[in-house]
Amino acid sequence: MKTLKYNLSSGNFRSIAISSITLAGALVNPSVSNAQQSQARKPNIIFILADDLGIGDVRCYGADNYRTPNIDKLASQGIRFINAYTAPLSGPSRATILTGRHVFRTGATNQDATGLMKPSEEIMMPTYLKKAGYITASIGKWGQLPLNPSDFGFDHYLKFQGSGIYWNTQQKGKTYLVDGKLKDLKDNEYMPDMMHKDLVDFMAKHKDQPFYIYYSLSHVHAEILPTPDSKADSKDIYADNISYMDKLVGKLVAELEKLKLADNTILVFFGDNGTAAGHAARATIGGRRLIGQKGTMLEGGSLEPLIVYWPGVTPIGKISHDLISAVDFVPTFAEIAGADLPKDKIIDGQSFNAQIHGQKGNPRSSIFVQLANNYYVRNSDWKLNQSGELFDMSKAPFEEIPVPADTKNPDVVAARKSLQADLDRLNPAGGYVDTGDGTGRHVGKIRKVKK
Repeated sequence: MKTLKYNLSSGNFRSIAISSITLAGALVNPSVSNAQQSQARKPNIIFILADDLGIGDVRCYGADNYRTPNIDKLASQGIRFINAYTAPLSGPSRATILTGRHVFRTGATNQDATGLMKPSEEIMMPTYLKKAGYITASIGKWGQLPLNPSDFGFDHYLKFQGSGIYWNTQQKGKTYLVDGKLKDLKDNEYMPDMMHKDLVDFMAKHKDQPFYIYYSLSHVHAEILPTPDSKADSKDIYADNISYMDKLVGKLVAELEKLKLADNTILVFFGDNGTAAGHAARATIGGRRLIGQKGTMLEGGSLEPLIVYWPGVTPIGKISHDLISAVDFVPTFAEIAGADLPKDKIIDGQSFNAQIHGQKGNPRSSIFVQLANNYYVRNSDWKLNQSGELFDMSKAPFEEIPVPADTKNPDVVAARKSLQADLDRLNPAGGYVDTGDGTGRHVGKIRKVKK
């Protein structure tokens, strides 16, 4: 299988092959069983989820117009995946990340429908990790997800209303919830700073036990407002917001070092969907605009920055071309934590723990992306959508080239057959059918098609 043709590399990176790593005196190796790994000292897991951040907003992915030195440093010291995908809107994306299941199984096919998921039907990440001895927290945006984080297993949470909350001058920014208690966001308090403080307090309180933190940033979702670091005459408030988000990542790393937790903590940085429409034109790489943006089924809607940093474990500065799907986080974290996954519920993800350890592992042959009733399956070279349209992806993420349906080229015929087999196996039409307005943003009546 060929790799993507574009090059998003920057800097001088070197790759180190690691077959096994000694962590706190115990062998951590993806080839051993979960039960064996659970006897080792379990690493902390912090999942940092940026909002509306595409690859064109992150310098180490080649962004022309923004600087992200702290995120870049994580990449230079860890592993950077350049083919990581999720749903192109935040609600379906977050449901996918937290359940490890495609949206046609959960019903989270659009923003509103995501809020209809029930804890009696869908299990989220913290439930699995708590059974493996982890204490868990959700800090930041809960967004289109239903109820409260505690209803889905989180031990602690801080959440604000909606998306893109920064100051109490915003209508939805006047209050926020901490473990069910309503708090006022006071004058001159910056919500991202309040989230960071809560994060640090949680880590300090639980530094002697393994923890999992779902750290869901407010940056860089609109409404884009000046940050505490913005100058009065700033001409680029959006860049200010990216810089402040990057600064918070640096502050988190510094706090981990201060608490002496850095060596036993895995940091994962990911985006929930592509750059928003108002900023996509500036999110260029090498002077070129990505095709698509947030809310579209094109590359710019779903291709995300994914960086994993685990001191002493991740290869230093490695760039991985392996395909990664948002459904893969649940089985990956479960394997790392020694947590068991249910045998009576389909988990669509597959672990990439081996790749995190510098091993080849079992890379995906394709990924699946869905929004509303639009979906596609994609491998390294080709993409096939729900209408049977095939695209040559050799020039992605800048172009998607339609392939005529009557093309007889053997490579094209083989690609179509292979991808169609993947769609037939998944059978998305046999799950929840979206009856919203088709944009993925609004819901009508949801019905379940019998399988």
